[in-house]
Amino acid sequence: MILLIYRTKTTTFPQCQPSKHQCFPAGKVLILLMDDRMILGTLRLFDKLANIVLQRACERVIVGDLYCDISLGLYYIQAVSIDMIGELDIDKEDLPPHITRVSEAEIKQAQKVEREANELRQKTRKLMQSYP
Repeated sequence: MILLIYRTKTTTFPQCQPSKHQCFPAGKVLILLMDDRMILGTLRLFDKLANIVLQRACERVIVGDLYCDISLGLYYIQAVSIDMIGELDIDKEDLPPHITRVSEAEIKQAQKVEREANELRQKTRKLMQSYP
């Protein structure tokens, strides 16, 4: 697990002032969770245990060449579920141009199709392994 937090007291942003300790960026961050979900949002608060609160958070779901940002609003993430935290550059495009944004209903349908294809692949693999 990679954590980039240096403070020991609860800190809120954007009031964070430069000091002898490095301050975590108050901008947009991407958090990769242990269950492989991607959460984007504006870092608002963290504590000494690395629990995090994001404002205007959304979950980015990517299936093939499709993606959707599902709005979560104000979102609390416990430290034990965080795998990695990274700062996003607001000025740069954060996705390749060939990826297409779709609606939440379309991405859920694409997830269902992908899940069914993975299940079929796993069944086929098990059948092939069972033959000598």
